[in-house]
Amino acid sequence: MTKYLISFPSGVMEVADGDWDNIVRESHEVIEEAKAAGAYVFGGGINEDVDAVLVSADGSLSTDTYPRTKTLHGGMTVLELPNREAAERWAAKIAKACRCPQELIEFMYDPAS
Repeated sequence: MTKYLISFPSGVMEVADGDWDNIVRESHEVIEEAKAAGAYVFGGGINEDVDAVLVSADGSLSTDTYPRTKTLHGGMTVLELPNREAAERWAAKIAKACRCPQELIEFMYDPAS
């Protein structure tokens, strides 16, 4: 089984007036479906109120982070699935519930995970 990251950045959701509660309900329904299917690993959102830091091997901290992660924000879900086609189907379900396209990234296999 392979783990997949399904995510979206903040600001891309198009929320119609009065639709937020429906989005929350529908996205939670998809997560519950993934849990029931045994595919759910982790999900959540980046806390945008806390700045990212770069931690060096000696434990020192720097606010100079990697360029792509400097603006990392939004929501994400990690699912463990049998193949990419299944991941694409789940990403489509999440995209429908969240009202925005989802980025799909495959994790490399790690025998220790």
